[in-house]
Order: sequence, then structure tokens, then C-alpha cells
Amino acid sequence: MPSPIIAIPADTREIEGYYWHATPQQYVNAVVKGAGATAIVVPALESGNDIDAILDRVDGVLISGSRSNVHPSLYGGDASEQNGPYDPARDATSMELIRRAIDRGVPLLAICRGIQELNVALGGTLETEIQEKPGVWDHRRPDVPERDRMYAIRQTVKVKEGSCIAAALGAGEFQVNSLHRQAIGVTAPRLTVEAVAEDGTIEAVSVIDAPNFAIGVQWHPEYWVESDATSARLFKSFGDAVRAYAEAKGR
Repeated sequence: MPSPIIAIPADTREIEGYYWHATPQQYVNAVVKGAGATAIVVPALESGNDIDAILDRVDGVLISGSRSNVHPSLYGGDASEQNGPYDPARDATSMELIRRAIDRGVPLLAICRGIQELNVALGGTLETEIQEKPGVWDHRRPDVPERDRMYAIRQTVKVKEGSCIAAALGAGEFQVNSLHRQAIGVTAPRLTVEAVAEDGTIEAVSVIDAPNFAIGVQWHPEYWVESDATSARLFKSFGDAVRAYAEAKGR
């Protein structure tokens, strides 16, 4: 039986005068090693992607993190050089993938920028530069050259009992990493908060009325999927949902 397929929307990058559609290796590796699936990268286009045609051919969607931020115009904010960079083509691709995947019951996992896109796609807002707000911990990535130290597991999150993510991780406190400078502000009406950091920052959500797995996390489980039990359990749960969806479709 062929392995299920998970779509990852690309970011746009300019390299030596060429425009590229790219996604970090760590997400592809997590799909293969953690979810037991095959990854395909969806080009980031402001228009021209046939999202339903893409979803007809895949069994899950992973919305990755990125250096860019969701453009503030999409949630009533103001763009600024400090808040950038932005990637409108990524916004357009991810937002529609998110909405249509939820509507069609395609399993969805959204990470870091992804949880922010999920919230905005469903009508929520974002808070920017949260480290400047009173009582909020500095969630930005550590200023160190080694990637393992950047992604170090160093923050406590509390998962609600009975939540969707608790079905994968269990309820209670877990240690995760943290590499973000903005977070969910007003939670979208269709989302429920499933985990928070000690300072109250929203760390995980799920889609209330989703017909299938539809979870967003603010941390980066993909980085440690082969060595951290919490990260591995989340991707295994996502992979199980993807396989069940594929089997139900006769693939």
C-alpha cells in the first residue's frame, strides 16, 4: 500500500536573482520520519493554485513555520519594517489550504507561523513583538549560532485535560521549545485554546467543529521528532489521522 501524502505550502525566496519555492528540511523530515508519510511541497502563489485539485490528491496538510510573518492587513493590523518580512504568496496559499482542508476534513497540523495563519484564516488576530508586553516572557529564539541550541527545549506548556491535543500528548505540563515573537491575540471563533505557556501565551489550539484532526501549535515539534517523546507523539497522532483518511478514501 503506498504511503499517504502530506502537502506543505512553500515560502518564496529570492536567491541569486531567481525566485524559489522552498520549505525547510526539518518539516519534510518530520513528515517522513514522524508521520510515516510522503511530503510534497505546494508552490506559494498569490493566485493560480487550484486548492481543491491539490487536496484531491493528498491525505494531510502541514502548515510550517517560517521567517516571514502573516501580513497584518489580513487581521486589521499595520505593516511595519520591524514586523516583517512578509510573504503574500505564502499567505494566499496557506490560508486557502487551511480553510478548504478543514471544510473537507483533510487532517491538518499547523506549526508556529502555521498556528498564526490558522487563527487569521478563521477570523482571529495576532499580537506582534509580544516580548515587549508586560508580564510576557521572551519567546524569541535564543541568539546562538548552533541550531540545536536555538531549538532547545526550554519552556513549559500546560495542556488542557480532555482537549484534542491531550489525546496525543496527555494532559498536564510538557517541555517544548520556543522561537517566536508574535502570537495569537483574539482567538478565532472556530478555535478553542488547548495549551498555554506559563505567561498565558497561547501555545496550542484546535478547530472546534473540524471533522478531522485540525491542531495548531506555537512551538516546533518537527525539530526534535526523532528524539523527543512529546514531539514524536504529536507527529504520530497526525500521521495516524492521515493514514485513516487515506484508507477511508480508498488510497
